[in-house]
Amino acid sequence: MSYKCAICGKKPSTGCRVSHSMRHTKHIFRPNLQPARIMLDGMARRVRVCTSCIRAGKIQKA
Repeated sequence: MSYKCAICGKKPSTGCRVSHSMRHTKHIFRPNLQPARIMLDGMARRVRVCTSCIRAGKIQKA
């Protein structure tokens, strides 16, 4: 299963972790996905949704 929100399409982004000594190491920032049963096209579906979509009320729980 991919790290992608079923509602907004948010997916991992890349960047660097920067330590106090300013060393840079590559890092993948993944969205905070949670499994949820939602109404999608009139049917109850189990999908992975990011927490920002849940907080914003973009989904209707089944």
